[in-house]
Amino acid sequence: MSRLFGTDGVRGLANGLLTAELALSLAQAAAIVLGHNQVADGKRPRAVVARDPRASGEFISAAVEAGLASAGIDVYDAGVLPTPAAAFLIADLGADFGVMISASHNPAPDNGIKFFARGGTKLDDALEDAIEEQLQRDAFRPTGVEVGRIQRFSDAEDRYILHLLGTLPNRLDGLRIVLDCANGAASGCSPQVFTDAGATIHVIGAEPDGLNINDGVGSTHLEKLQEKVLATGADLGIAHDGDADRCLAVDHEGNIIDGDQIMAVLALAQKESGQLKDDVLVATVMSNLGLKIALRKAGITIRETAVGDRYVLEEMRRGDYTLGGEQSGHVIFSQFATTGDGLLTGLQLSAQLARTGKSLKELAAAMTKLPQVMINVKNVDKNRAGIVPAIKAAVVKAENELGDTGRVLLRPSGTEALVRVMVEAGDLETAQRICEELVSVVRTELAL
Repeated sequence: MSRLFGTDGVRGLANGLLTAELALSLAQAAAIVLGHNQVADGKRPRAVVARDPRASGEFISAAVEAGLASAGIDVYDAGVLPTPAAAFLIADLGADFGVMISASHNPAPDNGIKFFARGGTKLDDALEDAIEEQLQRDAFRPTGVEVGRIQRFSDAEDRYILHLLGTLPNRLDGLRIVLDCANGAASGCSPQVFTDAGATIHVIGAEPDGLNINDGVGSTHLEKLQEKVLATGADLGIAHDGDADRCLAVDHEGNIIDGDQIMAVLALAQKESGQLKDDVLVATVMSNLGLKIALRKAGITIRETAVGDRYVLEEMRRGDYTLGGEQSGHVIFSQFATTGDGLLTGLQLSAQLARTGKSLKELAAAMTKLPQVMINVKNVDKNRAGIVPAIKAAVVKAENELGDTGRVLLRPSGTEALVRVMVEAGDLETAQRICEELVSVVRTELAL
């Protein structure tokens, strides 16, 4: 049987893979593993449940809450909120665990269930495996006064907004910002917190109807944000994804500022203020080489991890580092959050514009992005990608040609039947040529 949990919880087509029955069973299993097995002194465990505005989130959250309460868990229903808000509220309330129902940047028909442990931290593989094992056992079904109760977490959004405002080093007065909320979970609180912080805002993608989440808007579709920034003469644009754990940006000229550039701005700011622990930024192997070059000049070291914000978080915890993230816009501030937070990232980035008086284009220019070409090679035996001598030799040849001016990354996808080939070089033509040469070798050597 294949593993139910993927890289970020259980995710799939709502009412396809992810049924109400599965949601209820997962909740009952989590009640044992994350609740009763962790709570001593006979206290009743408590859990926070939140969701993004997908239509399917209504019945899935109802099933999750029913499963938890039927297994003796008191439930605090936080309603529609970003994923990082759910993580924060678990810690703020002192709850024993929590559940976020979202499929992030995926289209509306998909959904997902993500569990957080006490303190709002993501689960490690061992806890996820324990939940899967518990699914095969009989559910715990208390009766009478031992059943859990469900109540509305009425001040959940206010608590989260006050927390975000408390992280700001300075106000955003005078800044004109366009917010793209992806018709998702940030549609209510993002406009509120940026307004409270002093910015003048224009908002797009903040009219969720349950079906339009990520539909032509948000961090995976930046065209409308670019247009709105130019049309309004805004200083910058901020884009969230459906569950608002990501942030990408657009400068005043409409140029896209990705997660690597955002991390460069924030790492340099933290180093300047003395907040960057050990002068280290944690990033994945997919981050542009230009980020490493720029930060090396500033005396900042990058600790590289595998792709996935969970691996960034693990490395940050190991070294107690303060800043990490991904090119996709997951940025983690360990002093303020236990997961990527698109609102927090957007606020901190905007605060640097307000503090320095510089444009986002000027701040992002601290890093020069190297041309990057990535080709996904499908219909190959991805499991042999790292062991075939001809492929290893081709990679070494490419690396020798690039020297210090570029790099090669060839790796099997963790979620799809393909091999990713990525090449960075000093110019696009060289990156494209070397990438295509490597792809040809992969197709020949790994053909099914």
